[in-house]
Amino acid sequence: MAKPRNYWPLVHIAFGKNKKTGKWLIAKGIVAIGQYAIGVITIAQFGVGLLFGFDQFMAGFTAISQFALTIHFGIGQFVTGKTAIGQFAYGQYVLARVGYGEFVWSVSRKDPVAVEYFERLWTAFKQYFGIN
Repeated sequence: MAKPRNYWPLVHIAFGKNKKTGKWLIAKGIVAIGQYAIGVITIAQFGVGLLFGFDQFMAGFTAISQFALTIHFGIGQFVTGKTAIGQFAYGQYVLARVGYGEFVWSVSRKDPVAVEYFERLWTAFKQYFGIN
């Protein structure tokens, strides 16, 4: 007999501890919301967002977080990613107060490639949201 597959629900919300085991509950779903969460889209205090995450400590593809460990795009206080925007940031294209990476626009460094990249990014953002 084949073992049944475990599928993630579309939305899973979990907070607090399991009353029987005393272990922290972890939200696991396509959209995961909780103190601890893993999902495609995650909103949590500590989480993994496979596509996007919004929380205090996040790892994933893209994130807005206080501590964002991202692959592609991150915004936060401490950020990594191909594009990293934050107070302290590390990446290929970096916009930060204190930044490290290939193309950095920071208080102490103004790489022309970074300036052009972030100006184009800002223009695209404004056009997408209809901001003049």
